[in-house]
Amino acid sequence: MAEPLRIALAGLGTVGAGVVRLLDANGDLIARRAGRPIEVVAVSARDRTKDRGIDISRFDWVDDPAELAGHAGADVVVELVGGSDGPALSLARKTLQGGKGLVTANKAMIAHHGLELAGAAEAAGVALKFEAAVAGGIPVIKGLREGAAANVLTQVYGILNGTCNFVLSKMEAEGRDFAEVLAEAQRLGYAEADPSFDIDGIDAAHKLSILASIAFGAEPAFDDIAITGIRHVLGADIAEAAALGYRVRLVGVAEAGGDGLFQRVHPHLVPLDHPLAHVSGSLNAVVAEGNFVGRLLFQGRGAGDGPTASAVVADLIDIARGEYGPPYAMPAAALSALPPAPTGDRRGRAYLRFTVADKVGVLAEIAAAMRDAGVSIESLMQRGANPDGSVLVAIVTHEGPERSVAAALERLRGSQSLAGEPMWMPILGD
Repeated sequence: MAEPLRIALAGLGTVGAGVVRLLDANGDLIARRAGRPIEVVAVSARDRTKDRGIDISRFDWVDDPAELAGHAGADVVVELVGGSDGPALSLARKTLQGGKGLVTANKAMIAHHGLELAGAAEAAGVALKFEAAVAGGIPVIKGLREGAAANVLTQVYGILNGTCNFVLSKMEAEGRDFAEVLAEAQRLGYAEADPSFDIDGIDAAHKLSILASIAFGAEPAFDDIAITGIRHVLGADIAEAAALGYRVRLVGVAEAGGDGLFQRVHPHLVPLDHPLAHVSGSLNAVVAEGNFVGRLLFQGRGAGDGPTASAVVADLIDIARGEYGPPYAMPAAALSALPPAPTGDRRGRAYLRFTVADKVGVLAEIAAAMRDAGVSIESLMQRGANPDGSVLVAIVTHEGPERSVAAALERLRGSQSLAGEPMWMPILGD
């Protein structure tokens, strides 16, 4: 058998320790599939004395993770430090410039610096692999980059954040409001102490940016993504959606067309007959539409030590086999710089929720704003009074341009009849 592929591992948190455990448990099988053993030779982490449930005494210890890039015994560096900049980016740059391959699970770094890093990897003739950066153990990057490589992909979208999906599923199943369920998710370890990156949609947007680049051959454009999280979704919204035959899910959507690249992360109403409506708990799912292959659905566990470590080691197996090409499926210089697509002409149906004062004339004011903006109302529901005397009004629109809905909401801005900010959610197409 060939010489081992030797790994320097930066970060021994949940995923890093999972990588070591996976290589220990399945080492013989991995060696047969890779054609050579894969061995960790050096590690770096914040605390050398921490008990991680693995034996690290057999590895070289390096205090500064950036020094792993120059470790003489390593062929590939695995970066599991995290963060878009700082030590992770410094390590990534030094690794590629030094002629070593890089495997990372760092979606923030790839979303913000992936184009630069891809160019550096190609110039050095080494691998840059990041399957674990999107959807944990689901092989969606490999599926788009390799399995669907012959197709023109017209759309890629999905549920990309397990924390948000857990919270929304729990609200749906138990009829509870957001803040209460989020607190439980934090107690159970499904949400961070500061959950902002998850619940405000940033994490999902990082992943969407990566998927869009691979799917459409476009330069990463994270800053062009319109991002709205789930912080303002009410239990009443979820109950209303259920009564209408929908479920609420945080969905990232990307499409490329003649007017540019459209990217959005936003809560959606998903029809019950759509596959994404049945993705519950902390699962992730990605749908891609190809002109020859049709609809592809990737679904599975999107986070955790096992799934993410599995994706990291799958990348290492590819490198051990010598199977790697341009990180974005085509050379970085061939990626298109697509402008952000305008949203006003996008057509679809929408759900609108207003919390309003329970008084005469409020419905007429809302209906007039819709009429004057050219929004056609399919259905309008008013629910009973809340303890503060306000009531919930929910509207489903007929298909129309998004600019009309935006105009209607702008007409109602500052109205004394509204007790809070309206909620707008697009309805996902079939």
